[in-house]
Amino acid sequence: MIGTIVNTCAIVVGTIIGTVLNRGIKEKYKVGLYDALGLASLAIGLNATITNLPKSQYPVLFIVALALGTVVGTRLDIDGRFHRLVGKRSGSGGLADGLSTATLLYCIGPLSMLGPVISALQGDNTFLFTNATLDLVSSTIFASTYGFWMILAAPVLFLWQGMFYMVAQLSSQAVSDALMAELLIVGGLMILGSGLNLLKLKELKTLNMLPALLVPPIWFAIKWML
Repeated sequence: MIGTIVNTCAIVVGTIIGTVLNRGIKEKYKVGLYDALGLASLAIGLNATITNLPKSQYPVLFIVALALGTVVGTRLDIDGRFHRLVGKRSGSGGLADGLSTATLLYCIGPLSMLGPVISALQGDNTFLFTNATLDLVSSTIFASTYGFWMILAAPVLFLWQGMFYMVAQLSSQAVSDALMAELLIVGGLMILGSGLNLLKLKELKTLNMLPALLVPPIWFAIKWML
């Protein structure tokens, strides 16, 4: 778990640095950083989706996952509850958008998802240390734009990577390459949606799509049992 701990600490440190810088950054620069984060989200989301689509064994699974996941998420009003909770605690609606985007960027990616698995099976933390470096920079930019409460993404990342680490330790076959590809396709599209939100091109409630990430594991579990 040392790699995950380092990755989590990198986000905490980056957030603190970004919060300090926030006080000296003029509004026009914050707007520029906001747009830069949006473009970066589009690029990362597109890359994750396009790279993994050829690896998919079930080409329509991501469509089914997004459809079912969005229906469930909308019924539970995940996006609305999250915005009300964060807005109530911080007094800022913009923070909720930034926090949801940051959490997706930190958690949904090859390094963040494969890293814990490789760490658990081989004891190699290279992926996680690399991811920690990237997240250090990203968290600094996010915090410089949205403030200190972006630190809430750190425990989410720890629990997310910890889940992959524990599952891989319990069963090396549970997190297959095929399942990882499906998760990255769905996750990539969600990051893409967050990018569109940041650029104010389209208002998408990406948090309502989170249950979509549960569909591929459930599908593969059913296939395994059959």
